[in-house]
Amino acid sequence: MSNKNKILVKVHESYRKVVAISDAELLGKHFKQGNLQLDVNKHFYEGQEMTEEEVVKLIKALEKDSPSYNILGQRAIALCIKENLIQEQGIKKISGIPHAMVF
Repeated sequence: MSNKNKILVKVHESYRKVVAISDAELLGKHFKQGNLQLDVNKHFYEGQEMTEEEVVKLIKALEKDSPSYNILGQRAIALCIKENLIQEQGIKKISGIPHAMVF
């Protein structure tokens, strides 16, 4: 699987679970647009490489925990829209990179 097809997922344990989902090729990059910036920090986003099916399975398994999500990149966003985790109007773009948060 090339880097362009991989989705990275990292589950952070806090007072509640925080799930970072990102297109793999964005890892370590920094985007800026006006006053907005997006830092695809390895500490936060570098997680397990998963297929779309594995991501969906994890999202469904975590539903009972009511986690928050930080979703970044075209494929990750499209998958989360398809799974009704986010809606189009909740997506922001910074330098053309889509990003959404679910609390």
